[in-house]
Amino acid sequence: MTLRIVIADDHAMFRSGLRAVLDAQPDMTCVADVGDGYSAVEATRRLRPDLVILDVRMPKMDGLAATHELMAAGNKDLKVVLLTTFDADDYVRKALASGVSGFVLKSLPPEELVTAIRVAARGDTYIDPSVTRRLVPRLADALVPTARPRGAAPGVDRLTAREHEVFLLMAAGLSNAEICDQLYVGSQTVKTHVSRVLAKLGLRDRVHAVRFAHHHGLIEQTDTSGL
Repeated sequence: MTLRIVIADDHAMFRSGLRAVLDAQPDMTCVADVGDGYSAVEATRRLRPDLVILDVRMPKMDGLAATHELMAAGNKDLKVVLLTTFDADDYVRKALASGVSGFVLKSLPPEELVTAIRVAARGDTYIDPSVTRRLVPRLADALVPTARPRGAAPGVDRLTAREHEVFLLMAAGLSNAEICDQLYVGSQTVKTHVSRVLAKLGLRDRVHAVRFAHHHGLIEQTDTSGL
């Protein structure tokens, strides 16, 4: 199945570059690229894509307003990924509250952006690792008002020593590339460990891994001092 995508960004060069990256993927095709939020809403209603990528700051209608318009249309299967150069807390809060499936900085490498789109397309949520890492300390109490005693985390005892290391680094907000650097292992190895960790713990994605780690008082064990 080919993922049909609409791109909305007011920078034509960035938009065309992103379209080229997505069209080069065997499972993706860009059905439209537009320069403002109003046009994005119109194109989405007309073409009914599977996923829409919206820049936060655009003329006529910004990405957040366009997201609200698209969500209000009642298409529950539509996925929205927000792109931005600015990772202000207010943007993140409003984006997540609006129900987007992804919040990604434009500085994210193309291969990671493609990963973010695939994560969003399958129904999970992708938050840029740099945003997750910065917000983790402040979000911990909000995510879980009361933490369970350490050691009571179900499924953690099923993880191998290496999977446990990967899990803690994921929970600290590190990307796959950063985990590779931290553990001196290859990218495919990290991807395999991440998949096994999520499966063994019954977690959907990295966001849930962060919540799980904080809920069970595990995040303090993470040591990223080598970064």
